[in-house]
Amino acid sequence: MGSSRPGRRTEWADRFAPDLEVFEALASETLANLPHEILAQCGHMQVSLADYAEDAVLNALGIEDPHDLLGLFEGAGLTEGAAELVTGQMPNRIWLFRRPILDYWASNPETLGEIVSHVLVHEIGHHFGLSDADMDRIEAAAEV
Repeated sequence: MGSSRPGRRTEWADRFAPDLEVFEALASETLANLPHEILAQCGHMQVSLADYAEDAVLNALGIEDPHDLLGLFEGAGLTEGAAELVTGQMPNRIWLFRRPILDYWASNPETLGEIVSHVLVHEIGHHFGLSDADMDRIEAAAEV
């Protein structure tokens, strides 16, 4: 790109893609802003971060492109009797996948914080026993 104006540095010139530590901070901020009643129901749920879902997970879900999975809920939802852990049972876990989220961010007008928050809240919805269709209906109603 040729220009007769002197070059100017943008605020992005020295930035790197947000790392997992930034994602952890964004997820923590989202959790801190949830109503106490919701957070209390999350119990021992863990939030984990990775660049991508493992191949075994993608294969089990029938997902060919790892960029198609931004987050994942693992465990039994509250409607499936997961309110209390039994011996040997792992706590529910939510995964946030950094690279697919960054890819989505680069292609959409939302902020990174909004996307991380949306994915995290969506996965928390699964913890409460909501299906993807349930959440789509709730989001559509909220947009009206």
